[in-house]
Amino acid sequence: MARAATPAIAVLVAAGIEHEVMQYHHDPRNDSFGDEAVAELADAGIVADQVFKTLIIALPKRLAVAVLPVPAKLSLKAAAAALGVPKAEMADPAAAQRSTGYVIGGISPLGQRKPLPTVVDASALRFDTVLCSAGKRGWDVALAPADLIRATGAVSADISVRA
Repeated sequence: MARAATPAIAVLVAAGIEHEVMQYHHDPRNDSFGDEAVAELADAGIVADQVFKTLIIALPKRLAVAVLPVPAKLSLKAAAAALGVPKAEMADPAAAQRSTGYVIGGISPLGQRKPLPTVVDASALRFDTVLCSAGKRGWDVALAPADLIRATGAVSADISVRA
């Protein structure tokens, strides 16, 4: 059997979760990774709120994952509450990379080096399909939101705010 291209894809294959890997051109000069994914995938009929970014947050004693639509901003207070802790802050990028095994801009909520507590924004449940990083810049994976939640062991909560 062929080896999966990324740990994120390997998790989906091993679990028998239906998914589609969607690749797009990543400009190495672009560091607005979510916005780039939204723009590049628009021709495939994907709307911005269907494309989810993966943010690593620091809780009082460990790291965690917040998954929310690219156009939205994370409510750290809401994410902390959903994960049952008093506060959260954005994690140091180097710590995020070490913990997940992925590079910034390619961090997937799936297949991380160390499984982290995860919260997925409840807006995901409005869609039949959502996209998140497949574990490599320029690669997203489309799957049912319930499968994303199940595969990551996530809780679902309202963690996003509109700018």
